[in-house]
Amino acid sequence: MWKKKRGNLPISKLLELPTTREARLWSDLGGNRVQCLTCERRCIIPEGKTGFCETRMNIDGVLYVLTYGDISSISNNPMEKKPFFHFLPGKYALTIGSWSCNFKCPWCQNWEISMFSPLDTAPNYMAPQRFISIMKRINTHATSFSFNEPLVSFFEYSLDVMPLAKKQGYFNTYVTNGYMTEEALDLLIKHGLDAACVNIKACPGTHEKWTNGAKVEYVWRNVKIMLEKKIHVELVTLVIPGVNDSEKCLRYIARQIKDDLGDFVPWHLTRYFEAYRAREYGLPPNTPIETLRKAYKIAKEEGLKWVYLGNVWDPQYESTFCPNCGKLLIARYIYDIIVHIDEPRCPHCGELIPIILLRSDGKVIDWRST
Repeated sequence: MWKKKRGNLPISKLLELPTTREARLWSDLGGNRVQCLTCERRCIIPEGKTGFCETRMNIDGVLYVLTYGDISSISNNPMEKKPFFHFLPGKYALTIGSWSCNFKCPWCQNWEISMFSPLDTAPNYMAPQRFISIMKRINTHATSFSFNEPLVSFFEYSLDVMPLAKKQGYFNTYVTNGYMTEEALDLLIKHGLDAACVNIKACPGTHEKWTNGAKVEYVWRNVKIMLEKKIHVELVTLVIPGVNDSEKCLRYIARQIKDDLGDFVPWHLTRYFEAYRAREYGLPPNTPIETLRKAYKIAKEEGLKWVYLGNVWDPQYESTFCPNCGKLLIARYIYDIIVHIDEPRCPHCGELIPIILLRSDGKVIDWRST
């Protein structure tokens, strides 16, 4: 429909696109300067310029998002692919991505979309109502804003989609680096966010080094707020040799989870494969399996009950076992899932399992209400 790249359009035409909308969170600093309040970079943006992520532009002293409903990718994915292992296991989420990110990690696994400015792409608009209509036609159970960083590209769009999805009985999920402002997180929660898979990339100091100065303490703050507001949270760390695979760093993250969040929070330790500019930065081609097993052992030693390994294709590390009696509760091999429970308790010993289930009869079973 629209063939020209946004960066080649005059401002008048850019403003006419359905993918261009006034941003939800920003402040007027005067002198035609604005400040974006969506992520914790809080970019100060002069007239005619974009912020760090390039999804938001100052036009005549007003901040606009350029990627409202702008779809780069769409697929109906298993919850386990997010990864969510304790939220609607065996169910699906209609998953969409757009363009760009507020981090610039040189190993990015989705760099084909996350490292592209929307100004270098032609818009591909999907109205919120059409998104919901697709959900009704397929076997799916939730929205998922993912692939690139959804906060920067889909924040305003998700605020419109999520209430519509809720009215139809669907759940809403985000797969995110967690670097949103408290104001943005508050709006996401109020508009129907149910679950978030949050990426913990590294430890203090190292996190800033590899993410262009993004402070990991804001991510931990936001995860804690999510849990306090009854949002289901799972954490994922892409384990990369030379970046975050030291025993000191892994123990730090494990202790943060145990002491600040709770041992009920799942932690996914995922195998990295070389992508984007990793080789330029001297990073290895992949993570050795032994490194992941070491990370798993450390997490268990620190008292975490729900630790999983990703991209290793080993049922022993992907499946869910009762931490009390050791019985198999959910069998996983890649995305082949067999759920052996329909209540959030181990059927063998009665141990409470921190999981949210959607049974075949349509009933939602939430461990927090048990």
